[in-house]
Amino acid sequence: MTDADPETRTLVLLRHAKAEQGSDAADDAQRPLSARGHADAAAAGAWLAHHGLLPDVVISSTALRTRQTWHGVAMGMTGTPPEGGPAGARPTVRYEPGAYDAHPEELLALVRTVDAAARTALLIAHNPGISLLSALLDPEGAPDEGLRTAELAVHRGRFAWAELSRAGAPVAARHIARG
Repeated sequence: MTDADPETRTLVLLRHAKAEQGSDAADDAQRPLSARGHADAAAAGAWLAHHGLLPDVVISSTALRTRQTWHGVAMGMTGTPPEGGPAGARPTVRYEPGAYDAHPEELLALVRTVDAAARTALLIAHNPGISLLSALLDPEGAPDEGLRTAELAVHRGRFAWAELSRAGAPVAARHIARG
């Protein structure tokens, strides 16, 4: 799925994997992944590696479940699951407090800060913001029901990160990772 065109950029949006149920809203950011969530995160990484979608930059919410999702994705990209493959160069990873409970415009602002040299970026965040960002980038290609846990939306287009805008990156692929 990689593209030889140096102007093409790929933004992979990933809703965090399945988390344990929290007891109250106060501890929401500290909810860990469930056993299924860990398996699904690794499966997401394996799918990304299999399709040559290894990120140069990863932006993740600081919530425990998104950090654990990234860890599982990274493990999946190394070939641990059967479908995995080489992880490639180590990406730059940024844990952003502003990605937790963010509106789509706030997530887009984070994406706009990606280094201009990066070809592929991975954003791991929460609903409804991550689903709404996918819809903002491709109003016609976004699922009506939003992204499910461990679902990847691959947006691709000819754009500069700093100039990415509404309807600026059509969905090239979608995948619900299940381990």
